[in-house]
Amino acid sequence: MVHVTKMKNLFVVTHPQSVHHVEHKVGGWYDTALTAKGRADAALIARRLVDLVGGVPVEIFSSDLLRASQAADVIAQDFFCKVETSSDLREISYGVAGGMPQAWLDERQQVAPDDNRLNHRGGIEDGETRREFAERIYRAVDHIASRPCETQIVVTHGFALTFIISAWIKMPIANVGYVSFLARSGSITHLQQDDYWCNRGVLRLADVSHLMGASGKG
Repeated sequence: MVHVTKMKNLFVVTHPQSVHHVEHKVGGWYDTALTAKGRADAALIARRLVDLVGGVPVEIFSSDLLRASQAADVIAQDFFCKVETSSDLREISYGVAGGMPQAWLDERQQVAPDDNRLNHRGGIEDGETRREFAERIYRAVDHIASRPCETQIVVTHGFALTFIISAWIKMPIANVGYVSFLARSGSITHLQQDDYWCNRGVLRLADVSHLMGASGKG
């Protein structure tokens, strides 16, 4: 039996600065656009990705929330391709806290207990659990990884990055209760599957060297 596989490179972008960052509001599914700085940073991200990817064919996927899809559109212009958006790539939902002042959430949010980290809603009505969040992110990564294109770009959100990496390395959902990969807005993470052993690794984690003083989260 001949073992045939291809290397796959996945570049994961956390969207740059959005309006909710500068207004100090809770993000999640609260849908806000990029700021002027965010749009400028998106152009810097696109430039770095062109350098990293080279001239090979690419596919671009994005969260359907405006702050991610706007960044993806800027990137797509440099690669002359379309963007496929998906609600599965959204940030975690904070339920009724979405769009509220960050201080409002800080006063009410509850830390998950050690014996219920996957199903805890953080004390917020309609908040998404880690398990629910992970299940849809894993579904999105499975869809993306199954496609034949060898080089793909995913534009998503800060906390979502943790679960994209977890899905990529095939960490069981039952074990994601404590995992966290911190990332600033506008970061680039490079995930790769080798072309022989099919091992999956993290070659570059949340790099922001292409930005000049970028800030903001989620």
